[in-house]
Amino acid sequence: MNTQRRRIVGALALAFALAPVATAVAATTVAATTVAATTSYPSRAITILVGFAPGGGTDLIARQIVGRMAELLKQPVVVENRAGASGAIAAGAVAKAKPDGYTLLLGHVSSNAMLPAVNPDVSYAPDKDFRAITLIGSVPQVVVVPARSPARTLAEFIALAKSRPGQLNYASSGLGTQQHFAAELFQQATGTRMVHVPYKGSGAALADLMAGLVDVNFDTVPTVQQHIRAGTLRALAVTTRERVAGLPDVPTVIEAGVPDYEIGAWYMLMGPAALPPDITATLAKAVNETIRTPEVATKLLGLGVETAGGTPEAAQRYLDSEIARWKALAIDKGLRAR
Repeated sequence: MNTQRRRIVGALALAFALAPVATAVAATTVAATTVAATTSYPSRAITILVGFAPGGGTDLIARQIVGRMAELLKQPVVVENRAGASGAIAAGAVAKAKPDGYTLLLGHVSSNAMLPAVNPDVSYAPDKDFRAITLIGSVPQVVVVPARSPARTLAEFIALAKSRPGQLNYASSGLGTQQHFAAELFQQATGTRMVHVPYKGSGAALADLMAGLVDVNFDTVPTVQQHIRAGTLRALAVTTRERVAGLPDVPTVIEAGVPDYEIGAWYMLMGPAALPPDITATLAKAVNETIRTPEVATKLLGLGVETAGGTPEAAQRYLDSEIARWKALAIDKGLRAR
């Protein structure tokens, strides 16, 4: 018997011997498939962790989307606040959560891209520990100065900052926040140099800005809009590529003469890195339908959110690009925490 024939006969004999085992495995597979079909995702309540206190922007956005999501998924969707460490506590919890789709994160540009760039001690790797589900949207920021500031335009403010290098200061709600990075990006783009004054939250930063104790802030439009209208703050420019509906007379930073300057506070639903693709797709579909619902879209717009949506793949590409972008700025400006 030649070698080739011996291999064929041996293979047939082995197949015959293993036939009962194969039958048992097939039966088990069918049973498992049947169980999976009867317990399709989701089968219980979903929790979305928010890394900031109740009543803040991230919390309000989460609460605007959970109702419609629950209707679409036919299971409760609840918000759980785990505030602290600029959102790092909630992010760290989701990074370590079981990847079954029942513990998610309303991610934010600060906690998921900026803070890790300046603080190497956060408990998660922003580029490895999360799976992006979909980009919910972003909130524009605006360059604001006290009403008594001598700068009435962005060009005048830049000239003032250049004439007094290292003497003007800017407020932020903390290290690694979007106000912090917006100001650092601005200095990089304009060749100015200012002193960072980090506060423990945006409320205190805003109060000192209105009192004239700090010279400028790069806060979100909804946070400062009422003060701009009241005349206690002056808006110099918005940080988005296009003008903002709520401040139609305020130019963009680009229009004011700073090329390619763009930044916004984005929000993204995400889960642990090992979240299965089918669960990711189910959640992305629900969120996309939710933010397209007129009632939800109107409420989000009222919070200043410019909705986005899109596929998990697009969201992941955007997340990766943002992580790389802000890490590069942190390195260039020497922003790493010591």
